[in-house]
This record gives sequence, structure tokens and C-alpha cells, in this order.
Amino acid sequence: MKVGVSGAGGRMGSLAAATIDSADDLHLIALYDPHTTGSIAGLTISDDRDALDGCDIVVEFSRPDVVMENLAIWRSFGANAVIGTSGFDAQRLGELDELWSNGPGNCLVVPNFSIGAVLMMSMAEMAAPHFPVAEIVEMHHDEKADAPSGTAIATAQKIAAVAPKQERKVDSEELYDGALGSDVGDVRVHAVRLPGAVAHQTVMFGGEGERLSITHDTSDRSSFMPGVLLAVRSIPAQKETLAVGLETLLGI
Repeated sequence: MKVGVSGAGGRMGSLAAATIDSADDLHLIALYDPHTTGSIAGLTISDDRDALDGCDIVVEFSRPDVVMENLAIWRSFGANAVIGTSGFDAQRLGELDELWSNGPGNCLVVPNFSIGAVLMMSMAEMAAPHFPVAEIVEMHHDEKADAPSGTAIATAQKIAAVAPKQERKVDSEELYDGALGSDVGDVRVHAVRLPGAVAHQTVMFGGEGERLSITHDTSDRSSFMPGVLLAVRSIPAQKETLAVGLETLLGI
């Protein structure tokens, strides 16, 4: 399979490109990033989207403000798209559904490529119906372009789907805006941005006389690469034109 990487100059994009190039069953043929120069695995990073024309699969690690424009181009090329760019809330997923429609090609949105993070989200979804209140604290490096993270949004949406009403005894008054976080489907999400961090998320559930915390930590971006390879290898046979997450690929 011929694979291209969009956003190849970024941390995740460059690592994904090198990982794909090292896979015996995949063929890295093109790199695109309008914000950087250089080369990976002997390929020059192009600033022209047309460089990805001819790819069977495009792995998308661009910025949230340009991702939809990019995806429209990859769709016109007839490519499959694996999306690692964050910011795909319910509204943007609706826009993507309209954009991608029936193809050509399949589209897979992956809020988090870490296998551990996917399991963390699944465990949170399992626990949610048994507790009246859930809150999420996510922490990432200080160069992350958006907040909250795609993983936090996806986790909150999963919790809200199975436990739609958060039952706090008092709705506290915020003395400073944002003190209580943001509501995502009535689940409060708190985003922290600090140098030295990679990716961290804790989902906290509170009940009468007890509290459950489910935490996932990422110390190195290499932890995302098995998920990237799984998504790339699986997307041509994907049953739905548009899918979200690695859960079905892991049998969860």
C-alpha cells in the first residue's frame, strides 16, 4: 500500500512517516507540510498538496484549522484517510460525514493512537453508569494547538452517551471564568498545558463514600506508533465509509 503523510514536519507526523517507512508491508511515497522543509527516509517534504496524489492512504497530522480543507483534497484524490488531527467534536464529525459521504475511499478519525488510551476510554465508558458524577483532567505539552484534547472530548462523549445526567448536589458558582472547566456533554473537562508533558488523562468518578480514578500516561510518542500502523493497515477493509476510534480494530 502506498502511503503519504500530511503534517510530516510535526512531531507525530515525522515519527509516523519514519515508522511507516520501516514497515515491510507499507510503502511511504510522499510527504506534505507547508510549514517546514527537510526530508524523511530519503523523501523531501513538499509544500504542495498534489505531492500526495497517487497515495492509497494519507495519514493526516495537520492542524485543526486546516484539516477539513486537506481532507477535501485527499477525498478528491480517492485516497483513504487516517486522521490523527485533534478537534473532531460532534459538530466537526457531522461536517466530515457530509464531506466524505460515500467515498471514494474510507475515513478513520482516531482521537488517540495509544492502545492504552483506548482501553482507558473503554473502562471509563464501562464505569460511567455506576457513578453520579464524572470529571476529566487532561494534560499535554505547551505546544499543543487546541484544548481540550481529542481524547478528552471522545471520553466525555462516551460517558455522556451512557450517563447523560451528571448529578451534583450543588452547581458551584465560578468566581473566575473557567474554574470548573468546560462542559462536554455535561461532563466537565479540565485542560492543562505544561512544558515537559507529553500526554496524560485522568477520568474521575465520584459516588457516595467512594471515588474511582482511571489514569493513562504517555511518556514517549513511540507509544502511538502501533496504533498508527494498525489503522493504516486496516482502513482499506473498513466496513463503514467513516469510522471513529481504534476500538473495533481492537475488538472492544
